[in-house]
Amino acid sequence: MQPLPAVILTVALVAFVTAVGLVSRRSRGRSRDVADGELVTPAMVGVSAFGGSATLLQFSTELCSRCPAARRVLSSLAAEHDGVRHVEVDLTHRPDMTRRFEVMQTPTVLVLDGTGRVRQRTGGLPDRSALATEISRLLREV
Repeated sequence: MQPLPAVILTVALVAFVTAVGLVSRRSRGRSRDVADGELVTPAMVGVSAFGGSATLLQFSTELCSRCPAARRVLSSLAAEHDGVRHVEVDLTHRPDMTRRFEVMQTPTVLVLDGTGRVRQRTGGLPDRSALATEISRLLREV
C-alpha cells in the first residue's frame, strides 16, 4: 500500500473510533423514557414482590466497578419514598436476563411503575436527579 492512502485510512479510522467513543460516553448514565414498556413480574427476576408505587430494578455483575455506586443511589432513593423498592439482579448468576432485558452494560436500571411496567431505562451509572423526578411522577400517578 502506498504511504499516503495508508495515512489517510489511519486518520479516518482514528476519527471514526473517537466519534463512536464520544457518542457512547455522552449517552452513558442518561435515562430515557420507555413508551409501551414491557410488563415485568417479580417471578421473572426471582423476587417475591415489587414496590407498590415503583421499583428500581438494577442489573449488575460481580465484576462491575460502577454497580456499588448505583446500588447506593438506588437504595437511598427507595428508602426516601414509601412504596418504592430497589431490586438487584446479578447477571453473573442469571445470564438469561441479559438477553431478555437487552442489557448491554452494567449497571442497567429499569424504573418500573406500580404494575411492573418499564417506564424508564438507564445504561451506566444512573443520574440521581433524573430517577428522583421519575419516582415523583410515578408517585403522583398513584
